[in-house]
Amino acid sequence: MVANSPTPASDAVVDRVAAALRSRIVAGELKPGTRIVEQALARDTGASRNTLREALRLLRTERLIEHVRHKGAVVRFVKPAEVIDIYKVRRALEIRALQESGVAAGDRLRQVREAIEQSEAALREGRWQDVGTGSLRFHQALVGLLDCQLLDEFFESTVAQMRLIFAVMADEGAFQSPWIPRDRAIHDAFVAGRRDEAIDRLRLYLDDSERATLDVVHAHHASD
Repeated sequence: MVANSPTPASDAVVDRVAAALRSRIVAGELKPGTRIVEQALARDTGASRNTLREALRLLRTERLIEHVRHKGAVVRFVKPAEVIDIYKVRRALEIRALQESGVAAGDRLRQVREAIEQSEAALREGRWQDVGTGSLRFHQALVGLLDCQLLDEFFESTVAQMRLIFAVMADEGAFQSPWIPRDRAIHDAFVAGRRDEAIDRLRLYLDDSERATLDVVHAHHASD
């Protein structure tokens, strides 16, 4: 064995560090263009440099960060073509969740309800970043109705990419406000057993949301 060779990073530790960074992106704490400073990250997580680099490599594959010359790891901006991919994923998983969830477990339904209640509370108080986070968590909880850990983990990166889009909005409050009542209508139809209505509302929601999101991303890149 070579002396002082770096210890291979444990997959579990790498996943934990990547999940912590991903959660900070979803919460709006790390915005596009933010430089990820390895020294600060090591201090916050207690992870080794080797582990940090593996975690950052994982987030690069998820299109959440990129390597910029002379800067290192930076939280990236979402491109218009990626928005289309994001919504293909959202339609495939969210609509399927409402179609196939059957009688969802009580804790899964509770997560859906709590997410919409949190976003409604944030809306009343004008906490726009929290409104966006709550809405994202609501749609993430819909996918959670499928009760599949692999899909939950996969969709987390999709949610994080949506947050990166929210971060470049000129007026997040104006953008977020109309969606929360529509989230509520989807929720209420589903829990009342009106599955077809909930699915129809979700389809229209995703169509409208994709158009609005593309407008935001196109406007951002046009201003660069």
